[in-house]
Amino acid sequence: MSGTGRGTGRVEAVCVVHAERDSGTKRVPRTAIDKRPVDGPVRIGPAGLTGDHICDTEFHGGTYKAVYAYQQDEAQRWESELGRPLPAGWFGENLRVSGIAASDAVIGERWRLGDGDLAAELEVSGPRTPCGTFGVWSGEPRWVKRFADRADTGAYLRVVRGGLVTAGDAIHRVHVPAHGVTVRDLFTGRNQEGLAAMLEQQPDLSPTVADKARRRIAGRKVQVEY
Repeated sequence: MSGTGRGTGRVEAVCVVHAERDSGTKRVPRTAIDKRPVDGPVRIGPAGLTGDHICDTEFHGGTYKAVYAYQQDEAQRWESELGRPLPAGWFGENLRVSGIAASDAVIGERWRLGDGDLAAELEVSGPRTPCGTFGVWSGEPRWVKRFADRADTGAYLRVVRGGLVTAGDAIHRVHVPAHGVTVRDLFTGRNQEGLAAMLEQQPDLSPTVADKARRRIAGRKVQVEY
């Protein structure tokens, strides 16, 4: 499918860093994974949400990882399995969303958050790869592998147009690329024909995503971001 997508989602919560914490890992001693919901409108700029920041600049943040979205349905599946609540922000996400795919969003599809002149527009840029810090934060055994095996990764997004976002805003899919490759496709390595089409049709991919796609097509191992 190309052009304008149908269907509308919703921003359930907007989350920024609550406090830095010890990461529990040697590579990056501090982490900003502890994100929690905030009230009122929050500005989104090229680097992400006002009031948010990252500590691991090697694997997080930057143009193509400015905003991270996680879907409420996926969080609820984990809640059922783990037997405990996983409130908005627990996955380190900036946006907890409902009614719109995150892990199954097409790479390059665009979301408009809210309506009017201050509506932000974001573009789905790739999957989140779980790291050791996330494993420590979760407190769950073998969490990184379990999260990766399920492939409910959520989606990173780059900011096409800045604006304001508030919990309760509608999310409109305003463009969906024809190649059809989803965040999950790239993470799992399926749909190799689509991956080749994505590389051909979408020259503005994240360099990391383009490299992962080429490696998937070639059958080579993709580096895990620990």
